[in-house]
Amino acid sequence: REKKKVGGGRRRVWMRAARASTKQWLKRRADVFLWSWLRTARLREKCFSIRVGGGCVAGGEKVWVEQKRRDLTSGLLQRFKMVQPTTVMRDGLTWQVYNPDGRFRVVVTKNMVGPLWMDLLEHRDCRFEVCTSRDSLPVHVIRNAIGTRCDGVIGQLTEQWRDELFEALKSAGGRAFSTMSVGHDNVDLAAATSRGIAVGNTPGVLTEATAEMAVSLIYACARRVVEADEFMRAEKYKIWLPDLFIGKLLNNKTLGIIGAGRIGAAVGLMMARGAHMNVVYFDKYQNKGFEAKLDTFRRALSENDEEPIEWERVGSVEDVLARADVLTLHPNLDKSTLHLMNAQRLNIMKPDAILVNCARGPVIDEVALVEHCRRNPHFFAGLDVFEDEPLMKPGLKELSNVVIVPHIASATLWTRAGMSTLAAANVSSILSGHGAAAQANVLHYVNAGSADKVPITAPAILNAEPLGLNNISPAAKL
Repeated sequence: REKKKVGGGRRRVWMRAARASTKQWLKRRADVFLWSWLRTARLREKCFSIRVGGGCVAGGEKVWVEQKRRDLTSGLLQRFKMVQPTTVMRDGLTWQVYNPDGRFRVVVTKNMVGPLWMDLLEHRDCRFEVCTSRDSLPVHVIRNAIGTRCDGVIGQLTEQWRDELFEALKSAGGRAFSTMSVGHDNVDLAAATSRGIAVGNTPGVLTEATAEMAVSLIYACARRVVEADEFMRAEKYKIWLPDLFIGKLLNNKTLGIIGAGRIGAAVGLMMARGAHMNVVYFDKYQNKGFEAKLDTFRRALSENDEEPIEWERVGSVEDVLARADVLTLHPNLDKSTLHLMNAQRLNIMKPDAILVNCARGPVIDEVALVEHCRRNPHFFAGLDVFEDEPLMKPGLKELSNVVIVPHIASATLWTRAGMSTLAAANVSSILSGHGAAAQANVLHYVNAGSADKVPITAPAILNAEPLGLNNISPAAKL
């Protein structure tokens, strides 16, 4: 077996192993054996970052490899146990139970993304129960899942966390809740605070992903991408024509921004730098960093004998609407921004403008938008969110000048895995008694790589100050 015929020559395939000591050979065979077993168990993707190792039986005697490899094997075996959860049924739904002997009981209303959040909860001694249903959970189902003993919950933006659920969590001994989202208009923060329950969210990892989706919708509308795709799939393309799917050129046009926070500013910079669009924005608060970057790019264009972009912060929403060729919405949702874009304001916009919403659905009066798009066939809208999500107002889906996607602005693997990790860190840190970080760098959590490297403090607790949780250094590590 030391030589194998290959074509006209001979190649040694086992000589290296034969020359090595028996111990070294056994180590290698252990690697091959364990990796093959993991692959067969369909766990390879869950262990992609780990160099596996272990022991094997030879001549009736078990041979162990060095300590490091034995530790890795132990970790892999523990993970193998964890990814084969027990299941329980509640209200006709399946819940998967991980780390059943954990000290803290955590209810997770939806399966989340990536392995780190699971590793983190297990590392911090949490028993966690994950609902496998892909439907939005009613209040009574969540209440029953909380039961009589529950330390924390990781929920979703599709759930209404009001008095009833926070009272149930408090009665069950709960101390922590986190939503896997940045927005928290579905959470009654006062109700949680009055019961001493910490509430977390997942900021800081959605900016670029959401901005990229807004830009994608802008171009999909401007260049009629969806219409052209459907045209091709219907096999209607017979000949190139000069007027086929004429769209809009964005270069040197004006981008309007309502809400120039992290995401709005990121969209502005992408379009200014990429399409040389002028920028006009409205925000209650001046974004000096955003303005400085626009100025820097403007000077760079001038120094290279190119036409510079222009930008301006204006004093009202209406000022933006009247000037924008493209309008992108990024405000928070509150009473002042509910139906911010109503029929009156839509009529202020140019008849061939593009409106994009990656913020919150109720920012737009969807009924008014449907009517406006019907009356103005050259007006386009790109929507990632909807007023009565997941439902759409009647007539919206029939409009060819509206591009619609199912709330996927943050749907990149890195972003959603990061959100999952932050939500798990919020809950597990509070339950472990480590409190909340002051001005945490969320990248230290998201890019930690392993559970033991995740900072011990909660990254984002919305009510940390009234609960007295925000006096801990963000740099603390386990």
